[in-house]
Parts: sequence; structure tokens; C-alpha cells
Amino acid sequence: MQRRRLGPNGPEVSAIGLGCMGMSEFYGTGDDAESIATIHLALERGIDLLDTADMYGPFKNEELVGRAIADRRDQVFLATKFGNVRGQGGEFLGVRGDPAYVREACEASLRRLGVETIDLYYQHRVDRNVPIEDTVGEMARLREEGKIRFLGLSEAAPDTIRRAHAVHPITALQTEYSLWSRDAEGDVLPTVRELGIGYVAYSPLGRGFLTGQIKRPEDFPEGDTRRNHPRFTGDNFNKNIALVHELEGMAEARNCTAAQLALAWVLAQGGDIVPIPGTKRRKYLEQNIAAADLTLSGQELRRLDEILPRGAAAGDRYHAVGMATING
Repeated sequence: MQRRRLGPNGPEVSAIGLGCMGMSEFYGTGDDAESIATIHLALERGIDLLDTADMYGPFKNEELVGRAIADRRDQVFLATKFGNVRGQGGEFLGVRGDPAYVREACEASLRRLGVETIDLYYQHRVDRNVPIEDTVGEMARLREEGKIRFLGLSEAAPDTIRRAHAVHPITALQTEYSLWSRDAEGDVLPTVRELGIGYVAYSPLGRGFLTGQIKRPEDFPEGDTRRNHPRFTGDNFNKNIALVHELEGMAEARNCTAAQLALAWVLAQGGDIVPIPGTKRRKYLEQNIAAADLTLSGQELRRLDEILPRGAAAGDRYHAVGMATING
């Protein structure tokens, strides 16, 4: 597995990480045994960046990851997040970034993960009611105490990133980035590159849509939140599946899968970008790993830009409530 650095002076991690969210929620039912086997295989194949969050499950995903890495902590660069508050019943309770909550959430994550230190701790969503300086200030204190090693932000606006970075160096910014979610190219990517902050791309396969596995809305399993996602319903689905068909045709000519082509495109956008495709099955993990060795020509990159230019996808990234929490 190739390696990449999160920012010029940041930590070195595998060029592809593993997003663990879907193992516990949102994308249909999970299988803990297969999920743990997938994590173990990822580590064996050189993937060390594991990404989770306290809200996934809720809370169950951190426990799952903790069990998976209990006897191999030294092989893992562990990233988790706080800020999206959920109740024990799964209800969404808003976003918090006040110092007391930052500390409370960190302590709870450490317990669930069964570790003494979190390698990369992200603010999952920006609390618009709390100055970012206060939130990052408390994160910096946690770092001084050895509870976290590096600070991160997720879905933060450029001005917020600059203000946070002035309080304490931010190691990584995580936002959605793929062939059909290219908003970050506008001002977020230029900002983090100017500041020397690494970039972690979540949903690099378009929440699985760019894999070509989904042919119709009914293909999403029962209980899968994508059944009600703006991009996967109604006319938006029909418009977006046409784009995927174009991608599939190009992948067939290249003798690879659509997922590998989409992932290779993300990797080709800069050596400072680390995608974290999520999967809960070993089969798809192996396919994702193979994408790291897929080199795209200039002609192929230009063709992908033609097929899926910025703004090509029909529908918003989230429903209205979710959209209100991004770019904070």
C-alpha cells in the first residue's frame, strides 16, 4: 500500500483509508464478524487509517472498531469524530462544540474504543453557536493531556478553517469528495493547501452509487437511508444513473470496475488527498485496494471531467437539515 502525508508536516498514513460507518448504520444491516474480518484484512494489506465517529450506530461503531483493533493497536492510525449529538435511541439532537461537550465526547470515545489516545480527532460538524476558537482550544488541551494526537475538522468553511488553524494547527480536513461531489474544489481545497492541512475525502464512491452496483432505487436494502436521499430518488436517480453508465463504459474499456475508476480519479487529484471509501465486506475492500495501483492518463482524466464535471450530479448532497450543517 502506498503512503501519503496529511499536510507537508503531518503524519504519514496509507494512501487509502477505511470508512467504517456503514458497518453499523445507515447502509442496511451489518454483520459484525464480517466487518471485523474486513478491518483485519485492511490492516494486513497495509491500510492503517480507520475512520469512525461517535454518532455511528449510534456509539456502536466505535465499540466495533475497538474490538477489531484491541490486539493490534500499534498497526492503526485511528480517527474518530464528535459534534453530531445523538441520544441512546438514535435520535438526532443537534450539533455541539462547547468545551465541556468536547471533553465529555472525547472521554466517551476513548472508553468505547478501548484506547488511551485517539490519533486524529475531528469536529464532525461545526457548532455555529460556539466560536470555533473555543472548540479548538479545548481540543488543543486534550492534545496536551495526551488524549488526542492530531486535530481535524469536517465540513468546515474556509474562514472557519483559518480561524481554527490560528488557534492550533489543524492536521486534516474531511469533506465529501468524489466525481459527483466536487464542491471542495472551489475554495476548500485551495484553503487547506495554502495552510498545509491534509485533505481526507469521505464518500469517494458517491455513497456507493459510483460503483455501478445500484441499478434502480429498489436495489438499496430495507432500512438503508439512501432510499430517501435526494440524489437517489425520482428524476434525480434517472439523471444520475445515466452518468454512472458513462463511467461503467469507460471502466469496461479500461478493464477495471467503475468503483476503481472513480477511486483512482480521487487519488489522481493530488498526493495530499486521502480517500476513505467505506465497506463492510472483504470482497469490496480488495477491489478498493487495487484502485491504488490504477494510473489514469491525462486523456482519461479529461474524459472523466467531461462526463462528470463539477455540479453534474442532480440533487443536493443531503436533505435540507443535513445541508444546513455543512460548510460551517
